[in-house]
Amino acid sequence: MKEYKTSNVKNIAILGHLGSGKTSFGEAMLFAGKAIDKKGEVERKTTVSDYTAEEQARQTSLNSTLLPLEWKGYKINALDTPGSEEFIGDIENVLSAVEGAVVLIDATKGVEVGTERVWGELVKKHIPTIIFINKMDKENVKFDEDIADIKDALSKNALPFAWEIGSTNNFKGVASVLDNIAKLVDGDKTKDADIPADVAGKVEEIKAELTEKAAEASEELMEKYFEAMELSAEDMVTGLKESVHNCEIFPILVGSGLKNVGVDLLLDTVINFIPSAAEAPLKKATDGAGKEITRKVDVNEPFSAFVFKTTIDPFVGTISYFKVLSGQVKLGIDAYIPELDTSVKFPGIFTMMGKNQLPLDVANAGDIACVAKIAEFANGLTFCDKKSPIVYAKPEYPTPVIYVAIAPKNKQDEDKLSSSLAKIRLEDNTFEIIRNPETAQQLIGGQGLTHIGYILEKMKNMFKVEVTTADPKVVYRETIRGKAEVQGKHKKQSGGAGQYGDVWIRFEPSDKDFEFAEEVFGGSVPKNYFPAVEKGLIDTLEHGPLAGFPVIGVKATLYDGSYHPVDSNELSFRLAAALAFKNACDKIKPTILEPIYEVKVTVKDEYVGDVMGDMTKRRGRVLGMDQGHGVQEITAEVPEAEILKYATDLKAMTQASGRFSRKFLRYEEVPEMLVKKIVEEHKKDQQ
Repeated sequence: MKEYKTSNVKNIAILGHLGSGKTSFGEAMLFAGKAIDKKGEVERKTTVSDYTAEEQARQTSLNSTLLPLEWKGYKINALDTPGSEEFIGDIENVLSAVEGAVVLIDATKGVEVGTERVWGELVKKHIPTIIFINKMDKENVKFDEDIADIKDALSKNALPFAWEIGSTNNFKGVASVLDNIAKLVDGDKTKDADIPADVAGKVEEIKAELTEKAAEASEELMEKYFEAMELSAEDMVTGLKESVHNCEIFPILVGSGLKNVGVDLLLDTVINFIPSAAEAPLKKATDGAGKEITRKVDVNEPFSAFVFKTTIDPFVGTISYFKVLSGQVKLGIDAYIPELDTSVKFPGIFTMMGKNQLPLDVANAGDIACVAKIAEFANGLTFCDKKSPIVYAKPEYPTPVIYVAIAPKNKQDEDKLSSSLAKIRLEDNTFEIIRNPETAQQLIGGQGLTHIGYILEKMKNMFKVEVTTADPKVVYRETIRGKAEVQGKHKKQSGGAGQYGDVWIRFEPSDKDFEFAEEVFGGSVPKNYFPAVEKGLIDTLEHGPLAGFPVIGVKATLYDGSYHPVDSNELSFRLAAALAFKNACDKIKPTILEPIYEVKVTVKDEYVGDVMGDMTKRRGRVLGMDQGHGVQEITAEVPEAEILKYATDLKAMTQASGRFSRKFLRYEEVPEMLVKKIVEEHKKDQQ
C-alpha cells in the first residue's frame, strides 16, 4: 500500500449491536475500494474480518480487525469491532486510535442495547459519528420508525443525509440529499439516476433543514444564507463538516452492506465529513516527567506513536498495532520507550488486512501500522524519538465483573496454562489473572460469560490447553467480638534441657488487622522473648478457630508470665502464645467476616425498581443514585458472596442493558444465621 500524507488519512471505527452486519459491511467497504476482488460471507467463513476459529464457530466478531482501503485519494483505516459489550476492552483500544466512527443499525430492529452502549462511549469521547441504517433489503423494514428511534434514543441532532427509495419490502436504492442523485439497485451494485418523483419532495425538505444547519456553522455562512436563502454545494459541505467535527450533528445514511447499496455514499461521507488525522484534537501527553505537553500530528515533528492493540499470532508471534502521532515510523529507527527507559530497533513495518500482512515502507503521522516480535511493547505504551520524549495518555479499562476458577484437565499442562494466560492478557486489558493462595484457586476475571468463554476457547484452540471450571470461593475472615485475659503455658520435660514458656495475654477487638502490645513489669517475661510471643500469635491467627480462615481485628497485650532460666527459649514462648489464644476462644466470641464490595450499577430508568429490590434481596445497602440521560447509576454495598454471578443476573433483569463495576471495600460480620452454613461448607471443601 502506498504512502499517504497525514491530511489524507482517515481512521474510523465500525461499531454496532451484535448482528447489525458490521462484518459484511466491512467486506462491502473493501470491495468498493477494490481492496478485495470478491466479498466473503460470514456463513461460509470467508470474510476478511472474522478469521479466528472462535469467530468462525460463533459467526460473530470477537476481535477488532484492521481493514485498510483506498478511496478517491484517501486511505481509510477502518477498524471493525466486536458487537458484544463484553469486549469493551477491544472497543476502548480502537476508540483511542480513531478520529471518527460509523455506527451500524439493523433496519429491522432499530436502536438496540449494544447501539446505546457504544453510542455512550462515542459521546463521552466526543468522536464524530455517522449512523448507517443497514439491512434495508430485508423484510418488514419501517424506515420512518428507525429515524424516530435514532432521534429519541441516540440524538435529536442525528439528521438524514440520505433517504430510502422504495417502500417496505421493495427497497430500490437510496437518494443522496447533498448530491441530489439516486443510487438505484442494479444487481450486486448500484447505478446513478435521477431521484424519483415520489421521493423528491422529501429530499428537498431534508436539504432545506441541512442548509439551515450548515448556515449556523459560521457568521459568514449565515450571511450568505440570508442573502440568497440557499448555499452552494461547497458551502454546504464546509458548514456541515464543521458541525459534524464538533459533534453537533450526526449524519444518517441508509443502505445494505450485503447488497453493496449506500456503501460508496458512506465512504464519500467519511472523506467529506469525518476529520482527517491532521484535523483531530491533540492527544493528552506528558514529557515523561509528568509535565503536560502537546505535539502536533505532523510529519515534520519528532516521531512518536502509541501501541493501541496487541494480537498473538501462532506463527508470527506478537503483533503490535500502533498509531503514529507525529513524524514518521519506518524500518531501522531506534524507538525509545520512556516508561521503560529502553530503546528497541524497529524491524520492517506493515499494515494488516484481517490476518494478512501488507508491507509498508513508511507510516506517516496519523497513520496506523503494525510491527511484529517486539517483546517490550504492550497496549497503551508510547514509543518515540529519544531526543524528544513524550508519553501519551492510556485508555481507561473497566475492571472484571465476573470471575471463574480454572484448572488444567491435564496436570502436565500447568506451565502451558500460565504461559497461555499471560499471552492472552497481553491482548486484553479487561482480562485479569489471579492466583489465590488462600483458596488455592487460579481465577480469571472478565466482562461476562461470553468474554470468559472466548478466552477458554482460545486457550484450547491456539494453545492446546483444556481446563475445568468452578465457581470462585469467597475469601472469608474470622474476628473476635469479646475480651478475655488468659494464660498460655507450655512446659515439656524429656530429660536434659526442657521447654518452658508461660504468658498471660489480654485479647480484645481492634480496628486494625492485628496489634501486639506489652505491659510486662518486673521482668516476668524477658524482653528478648516478646518477638517470639508476637510471632506465635501471628502464626496462630492464620487459621481461626471456627473454619480456619485468617483472623483479623485482634489486639493482643502481653501483661504477665514467667520463665525458666534454663528451659525457656523462643520456641517455648511461641507455643505458649498459641495456647493462650486457643484457651481464649470460648470467651472472645469468634465470628465470620465476609468481603463487602462497592457496586455501581448503571441501568435505564424503567429497571431501577427491579434492580434496587434485587439488591436488597442480596443483603445489599443502596447508598445513593445519580441521574443521567435516561439512566440511573445506583451505588450500593453488597457482600461478595451475593454477586458472584451478578453479571449474568443483571443482564437477564435489564434485557442486557444494565452494566456494573465492583470494588472491594472492607470486611463485615456475617449475619449469625449464616455463620454455621459457611463453616460447614468450608469444612466440606477441605475434606
